[in-house]
Amino acid sequence: MTAEPLPTLPTARTCPYAPRAEHVELREKDPVAKVALSEHSDAWVVTRHEDIRAVLADTRFSSDRNHPELPTPGAEKVDMKGALPQMLISMDPPEHGPARRAVLGEFTVKRMNQLRPRIQEIVDERIDAMLAGPRPVDLVQALSLPVPSLVICEMLGVPYDDHDFFQTRSGAIVSHTATAEEKQRAVIDLLTYVSGLIKAKEEEPADDLLSRQILSQREQGGVDHLGLVAMAFLLLNAGHETTANMISLSTFQLSQDHEAREALRRNPGKTLGAVEELLRYFTIAEQGIGRVATEDIEVGGKVVPAGEGVFPLAHTGNRDPEVFEDPDRFDIDRGARNHLAFGYGPHQCLGQNLARLEMQIVIDTLLRRIPDIRPAVPVAELPFKDDALVYGIHEFPVTW
Repeated sequence: MTAEPLPTLPTARTCPYAPRAEHVELREKDPVAKVALSEHSDAWVVTRHEDIRAVLADTRFSSDRNHPELPTPGAEKVDMKGALPQMLISMDPPEHGPARRAVLGEFTVKRMNQLRPRIQEIVDERIDAMLAGPRPVDLVQALSLPVPSLVICEMLGVPYDDHDFFQTRSGAIVSHTATAEEKQRAVIDLLTYVSGLIKAKEEEPADDLLSRQILSQREQGGVDHLGLVAMAFLLLNAGHETTANMISLSTFQLSQDHEAREALRRNPGKTLGAVEELLRYFTIAEQGIGRVATEDIEVGGKVVPAGEGVFPLAHTGNRDPEVFEDPDRFDIDRGARNHLAFGYGPHQCLGQNLARLEMQIVIDTLLRRIPDIRPAVPVAELPFKDDALVYGIHEFPVTW
């Protein structure tokens, strides 16, 4: 008897706002389901908010990117075993805890508030340039990318003149359409660049995050060069790509929702709540990092066998009606911070406080200085990133 073929999991969004109908149907009918990722690979997907949190909090699900069964969306899996140093997002206990704690102090709320004046200065400089230049202007290149890129470059001590180099490589790494060879080349290029950067800081430390890590490690007996390369690689990529996409999408959403935009203009005290709702509403890292069961584990009434991969579908979890009332409605007064946009559990996003701060400053400043900013082309013509692991807009022409 031939086994019935697994349903295929389509990943490209068909609507900028909502999860795919197939994902919603899984949440309602089969919330822990085995699906085909491609012709050659399959995995479990988890779609309910409660079950996703259970998976992400359970350290029996490995995040190790070198695990041969780690699920990868798309047809081609990039073999980087041995080339890619172990990063925080792919560490398991017991290594993960100490490595995360070593850098956690750089991203506390207190530390972020110390950066607020400089971030505000960067945002104002970029908006000054927009106002002085021709219209329409591509918001992605004028504001969305430069703000988080400048901030993370200054934090890490990376020359901003190199931003085109690492943004191009980062884009290839998270693209659904890039080939395995293109992704591999981009990773190697970035690793080579970052390794040289770390070596220079080892010889001459400065006042930046990476230099402080070098000095701290020296006090404890020696510098872990590969570990620092992995940290810098992760922070440089994660520090700009996700926030840049959220800045574009947030501006887009508020340009369409006049009631929410005016409420924020009248009362900027609502912006932090709006940031949380925007994060929930778009959930740009829908699949995040896959996991592998290291033993038989029950999730949502089903057993995921040892050695099989799992994808938590966070966008579907963030629209779970059991957790969020009327979940498809955008509501800046929702007040829900229990969303999954930053993940959950021990691997919850390290830079979430920085992302929140950057989004808050950009939204408040845009609404104050360019309150009538709007798309310069029909919404149907906007090139949304249906081809990338991190959702967003490739180009966003705006005017006012």
